[in-house]
Amino acid sequence: MEKLKAFLRSSPDLQLRAFSSVLIVLAVIGGIILGGYVWDAIVILIATLSLWEFYKLQSSRISASPALVMLSGLFILLGTALGIMNLSTILCSISAIAFIALFLEVLKRQVSGESNALVSMGGTVAGIAYVILPWSFMILIRSRELGAMFLITLFFCTWSCDVAAYFVGSHLGKTPLCSQVSPHKTWEGFLGGAAASLMCGGLLALFFSFPPMPLLLMGLLCGIAGQLGDLGESVLKREAGVKDTGSVIPGHGGLLDRFDSILVNGTLAFVIFELVG
Repeated sequence: MEKLKAFLRSSPDLQLRAFSSVLIVLAVIGGIILGGYVWDAIVILIATLSLWEFYKLQSSRISASPALVMLSGLFILLGTALGIMNLSTILCSISAIAFIALFLEVLKRQVSGESNALVSMGGTVAGIAYVILPWSFMILIRSRELGAMFLITLFFCTWSCDVAAYFVGSHLGKTPLCSQVSPHKTWEGFLGGAAASLMCGGLLALFFSFPPMPLLLMGLLCGIAGQLGDLGESVLKREAGVKDTGSVIPGHGGLLDRFDSILVNGTLAFVIFELVG
């Protein structure tokens, strides 16, 4: 314990990260427990700002309408939060958004003689699929029985994986995991993170007195897929030529930097939740 305290004192950046992490944990877990409009508001705030960060990444390479991207994301999030949308209507909305992006390019070409339909459609739908869908799934999960338990498991498994992967990789890591994408990540850290997530799922199953298999499966998948999601976001940042997606969270960067693993794991949690339910 004394060594840990000394390490924290010697690293102001780590202290800032730790303080920000505590605030994030309190806000997210508090929102899940309270549920209802509180959780919906937290999700909409995080998802909307994350979508804007993703759009800014895209804008360095492609052109898409920021108004259409942001309004589409808000439309799906609000519709889900208000109970107007389920999975089927969300997917139909994404199709409609793609057609709107296409028809706007039709008008653009008619007026200016130029268009960029392929890129515009892809850029618009990519943000919705990558950012908005997973957070919409987490609104749907919370609205159902046992939803709070599944979301708490999702977040704690993901966070335990992140922490274990960082510390195991920092102290024991020797074998590069994906050096061309994230030079500091190692196989030792990856395995340590996956093991911590699996263990967290088992401990939460005991805590909730719930059959262990679904939460163990979630822990295993979160430990593996979450780290792949982190690598995926690293690719996006490398292609955009930026270190962080934003500066909203002191010590962490942007919201996408903090919740990149959650996006993948939120989708997996929804699949598991649907199978169990």
